[in-house]
Amino acid sequence: MDAHPYQFIALPDIPNLAYTDEGSGKTTLVFVHGLSSYALSWKKNIEYLKTKYRCIAIDLPGNGLTAYGPYSYSIPFFARVVHDFIQAMQLTRVCLVGHSMGGQIAIYTATEYPDCASSLILCAPAGFETFTPIEKNIYFNTLQFLGFFSSEANSLRKVIQSSFFHYTMQAEDMIADLISLLQRYPIHEYRKMTEACIRGMLEEPVWHRLRQIKQRTQVIFGERDALIPNRVLHPITTADVARAGTREIPHAQLSLIPQAGHFVHWEKASVCNEIINDFLNEQY
Repeated sequence: MDAHPYQFIALPDIPNLAYTDEGSGKTTLVFVHGLSSYALSWKKNIEYLKTKYRCIAIDLPGNGLTAYGPYSYSIPFFARVVHDFIQAMQLTRVCLVGHSMGGQIAIYTATEYPDCASSLILCAPAGFETFTPIEKNIYFNTLQFLGFFSSEANSLRKVIQSSFFHYTMQAEDMIADLISLLQRYPIHEYRKMTEACIRGMLEEPVWHRLRQIKQRTQVIFGERDALIPNRVLHPITTADVARAGTREIPHAQLSLIPQAGHFVHWEKASVCNEIINDFLNEQY
């Protein structure tokens, strides 16, 4: 783990939620990571944005330094955690920022608890792509094949590398962190959490919630995202999925970034940071 200092807070049913808190400003960005990731997956964004905004990134339960527990690891569960965290920290003027599964959680949070965030930033969000019951089973089995449920270091490395369009060893420190964190807990707990998260993304869709989003929203996708859409099931482009989802959101704008994959906020951090900064400047 690098020099970003972690803090901890007790929430209802969560004894010790880990988070980082850096920078200051009138607006607070609350960052929600994706599947089997952690708060520091946002560090390239926070390093830039903390000069103008307060930047808080959380480790969701069962991830990073927030321990496993007898949790459902469902999308509604994670949304409630995010809401409870914002309430406990007494945060106002919040921009909720989510990546992948974190994007789906942010959508659910913003619609279920609309007063907890004034704006929304979705980076390669899960939830824009929808699946039939048969497709859900195929997709789940595909992720098993790709090693998303594996606790082996090599499988975790391959999953992260596949999230980049052009890897170039740029996330080795993140991979090392996640492998180290994975080894802190029993294997069966990691597998249980990962499987529950994926089932939650598939079984608790948010497409019908997109039109309910009241907050101004910035959507960001890498044009070469290899994970969205699932091209075996949906032979369309990432741009198709991104545009369709963004059109459903009443006050949304879309940025498609060339030569970027699923980890768009890391792979093209400087571009994403400018988009986020411009979006917040326009809003306030």
